Amino acid sequence: MAASSVNPFNLSDSEEEAERRPDGADGPHSPSRAAPGQPIGPVSPLADSEPGALLGSGSSRTSPGVESVAALAAAAAAAAAAAAAAAAGGPAGAEPRVPADAIAAQLLRDQYILTALEFHTELLEAGRELPRLRDYFSNPGNFERQSGTPPACKEPGLGPGGQLTGGQHPCTAGRSAYRAGSISTLDSLDFARYSDDGNRESDERVAVLEFELRKAKETIQALRANLTQAAESEVPLQERKNFKSSPEIQEPIRPLEKRALNFLVNEYLLKNNYKLSSITFSDENDDQDFELWDDVGLNIPKPPDLLHLYRSCGSSQSTPRDTVDVGVGVESEELLSNTLTQKPQVAVVQELEYKIGLLNAEKQSLAEQIRQLQSRYIKTKGKIPISFPFRKLSPAFHQALLSFCRMSPDSRLGSEVSRIADSAESVTLMLGRCLPHIVPNVLLAKREELIPLILCTACLHPEPKERDQLLHILFNLIKRPDDEQRQMILTGCVAFARHVGPTRVEAELLPQCWEQINHKYPERRLLVAESCGALAPYLPKEIRSSLVLSMLQQMLTEDKADMVREAVVKSLGIIMGYIDDPDKYSQGFELMLLSQGDPSERVVSATHQVFIPAFAAWATELGNLQSQLIPTLLIRIEKLLKDGEHGLDEHKLHTFLSALQSLIPPLFAVVLQSAPFTERARLQGDVPPIEVTRFPRPASPLQDVATIVGSREQLAVLLQLYDHQLAHEGTTGWDSLLWVVNQLLPQLIEIVSRINVTSSTCVHEFSRFFWRLCRTFGKIFTNTKVKPQFQEILRLSEENVDTTAGNGILTKATVPIYATGVLTCYNQEEDRKLLVGFLEDVMTTLSLSHAPLDSLKASFVELGANPAYHELLLTVLWYGVVHTSALVRCTAARMFELLVKGVNETLVAQRVVPALITLSSDPEISVRISTIPAFGTIMETVTQKELLERVKMQLASFLEDPQYQDQHSLHMEIIRTLGRVGPNTEPRFRDEFVLPHLHKLALSNNMQTSESKRLDIATQLFEAYSALSCCFISEELMVNHFMPGLKCLRADMESLSPEHEVILSSMIKECEQKVENRSVQEPQGSMSIAASLVGEDAKTKFLSKMGQLTTSGAMLANVFQRKK
Repeated sequence: MAASSVNPFNLSDSEEEAERRPDGADGPHSPSRAAPGQPIGPVSPLADSEPGALLGSGSSRTSPGVESVAALAAAAAAAAAAAAAAAAGGPAGAEPRVPADAIAAQLLRDQYILTALEFHTELLEAGRELPRLRDYFSNPGNFERQSGTPPACKEPGLGPGGQLTGGQHPCTAGRSAYRAGSISTLDSLDFARYSDDGNRESDERVAVLEFELRKAKETIQALRANLTQAAESEVPLQERKNFKSSPEIQEPIRPLEKRALNFLVNEYLLKNNYKLSSITFSDENDDQDFELWDDVGLNIPKPPDLLHLYRSCGSSQSTPRDTVDVGVGVESEELLSNTLTQKPQVAVVQELEYKIGLLNAEKQSLAEQIRQLQSRYIKTKGKIPISFPFRKLSPAFHQALLSFCRMSPDSRLGSEVSRIADSAESVTLMLGRCLPHIVPNVLLAKREELIPLILCTACLHPEPKERDQLLHILFNLIKRPDDEQRQMILTGCVAFARHVGPTRVEAELLPQCWEQINHKYPERRLLVAESCGALAPYLPKEIRSSLVLSMLQQMLTEDKADMVREAVVKSLGIIMGYIDDPDKYSQGFELMLLSQGDPSERVVSATHQVFIPAFAAWATELGNLQSQLIPTLLIRIEKLLKDGEHGLDEHKLHTFLSALQSLIPPLFAVVLQSAPFTERARLQGDVPPIEVTRFPRPASPLQDVATIVGSREQLAVLLQLYDHQLAHEGTTGWDSLLWVVNQLLPQLIEIVSRINVTSSTCVHEFSRFFWRLCRTFGKIFTNTKVKPQFQEILRLSEENVDTTAGNGILTKATVPIYATGVLTCYNQEEDRKLLVGFLEDVMTTLSLSHAPLDSLKASFVELGANPAYHELLLTVLWYGVVHTSALVRCTAARMFELLVKGVNETLVAQRVVPALITLSSDPEISVRISTIPAFGTIMETVTQKELLERVKMQLASFLEDPQYQDQHSLHMEIIRTLGRVGPNTEPRFRDEFVLPHLHKLALSNNMQTSESKRLDIATQLFEAYSALSCCFISEELMVNHFMPGLKCLRADMESLSPEHEVILSSMIKECEQKVENRSVQEPQGSMSIAASLVGEDAKTKFLSKMGQLTTSGAMLANVFQRKK
């Protein structure tokens, strides 16, 4: 067989036996296979030779030859036979033998790995295991070595096992085949195939598969070796020299180095319970598998963890070298001699430095042990020993005698009591052990007393698991904590955060909050929401703007408890005060609108008080207040108005407008702080104090301009310079104020002109917005910047009063918003005169132009809600009463109807009724008719009898005066008014005036010749009777007036409106039945037609017919109002 195919395992049984037998004769069995009790022959003479003779050339040779392999195999067989003989109890032999351990050491030293493995297998089968071989073959690190030169490279042309490497470079062949040999040895070696039992037959397919697996693993390892080599040579040689010569220039990290460091960092995070950080780190490196070190791609064993690297960074770092496994047990002198003969001078120096580092580490370990022993000595020195008397009693007797003392050191509590803490650390450990048992036994009402103990222990305890348990106890301390208890827990959490820092807050406190985010008790979820805000200043900024923000957003959208969402909104405001990630701006804007549109008023209030001011402050820092935040809200308002032409979503409009209103203080602060005079704003000398009424009352301190600017004194200085600048120097170069004047105000006025003037909610919201805007920016700004823009649009000059050009804007919501939002900002005499003049001009212009009066009515309704403007409005109406135009007088009469409801009875008696009586005798019949609704409203709201009698007489004159008998429009107005006020007026007025006169009007309508007028009157009468049918009516009035009036009305409807006639017949029938059965069903008293409809069929029929008609909903709604 050629030398290249020599295999130490290919020795036949006969050859092995021949080598083992002293006479060279063949025997039937190998000594290693002798039966128990059978004598085994002596050891071969080869085994009896000295170790030096056997191994003398081993230390000087680095690669095995053919002859040495055979010799060593024979020696190994002999040693195995000797071992088997010793194990079987045979004679030890008189001649000296080579120790098996020495043979194993020589085989391992010369890298005869396969031979050593066969030797190890033989010893295992003989029942004698060498620790050296066991430790070597059980350590995977011995087969993954990459640094240094493989043994095969030191003898050219030969690889492991003596095989030739062919044309391949010897070092390359050695490197590529080195790992393959170890794999073959451990992973795919079938011990049964190489055993000495003679059974060498095996399935050929298994052999082929093993061979293919071995080749695949060889290929993988070769590729990883090439990858490692490529990574090491990635930086050019010249750059490496530059990095070495200039230590301040850091060499750029290589991809494989980055993957290795990532693996170690993730391992450190997991070991120290930074679970959230580990998850985030893994997500950011999703191209790497942190569960498997081989995924790194480096063909080297896994290095120590970060803690070990940190602790060893002070000692000299070793360089790549050939290592020797601890299981080999080579003596240091022998290793040093081999190293000196095999390595150059630099390698020797590096090896010595490595040994010095090991010695330093050992010295530090010994020093630590000395310190521990000294501390134990000090502790034991302080203990007082038990004093036994000088008696002749055994210690066992004393211990038995003391056992009668009633102590229980064996229990948990007994062991804690008997072990007195003598240091701060031991006290912390003791509290960590005892608190989980103490807390459940404390009354719920007093558990907050334990918070200091729990927090201090959690801060100082060295074990992460114990700290986690203590914080879990803290958050679960009270089942449903009240406000005071939550405040105590939050105070403790903040103190904990200050003490331990952001990293531990993230790793220890935040997981407790996350666990209870969906707790069944709202008090616990409330604690979580409040904790997120309280801990915001002490969290890492990345966690604050990602995890905490997401937690609060989830609670805002999913939690059903108002108080929890309120706390969430406040915590979101605090987060907005600390967030510094501009990418989260859009998310914050959507959260602001979401919280602003919450159905709970307390959540909306918290949004105005905390969230919006904080978000506005952040937008100001980003420069987005004037460029994005306010324009975005205006765009949304415009889109809402455009989409809601046939049905405006007033709730959304309120959401946007209230948010815009809360942005006025920060906008004014920006104007002040970016003004040309900012550099001159210094606190020096006496500054006049700010008037109490200078600004509207803020909803919270965060909306106070003084708080935003910094102090009230600083604000006073800025305001003084602001007024002076506006009054004398102008706005040139003042970009922030020019944006308000040239962009914000025109856009707002344009939006106002598109609002439906009949929507009192929209008018009120915009009026309050302009009022706050003008009061915040000041009187000079209002007079010089705001009013001129409105006046230019309204164009209320005397020359175009009588023309129709330019009056279209007067019918829009611009009029009431300008009147109530701008002209009422200041209440001095000239301001009131301006408001009176504006309302008079609007009333005159609209009346003369025959335009709708909705804008004027909206102004009166909005102003009439404030009693301070009642006198002013009466002054405006008196101007209309004495106006020369009948159209203006008619308008004034109709405006009295709106004013009467809010004015006190004294003003009604002194100012309203005299004006109405004056108008009721006006030469123009239209003016007199216009006073009827106002008189009806007085009958509905006033309680003074004298006043009611005067109004009653005036209404009676309209009905009974012959000059009004043919006044169709007057009759229509009276019937409409009586039907509106009848259900809500005094019962006496209804019984004595309303019902009789409606009966007369129905009777007279039967004789009306004009069919159209007859239908108009009948329709109004039907609505009036429908409203009065729900009132309680006496039997006498029912028989004398109500039913006769219904019958007259039915006579009209038979020919004019058959659908009404059916309902009237049903009403009459039910009334008649009620009157006939009244003596049996009810005692004497009043009765209700609506109450009489007790039959289900009658109810269904009546309601279905009522639903088919077009009866005024407002009139029907009034019947359910009780007189106050």
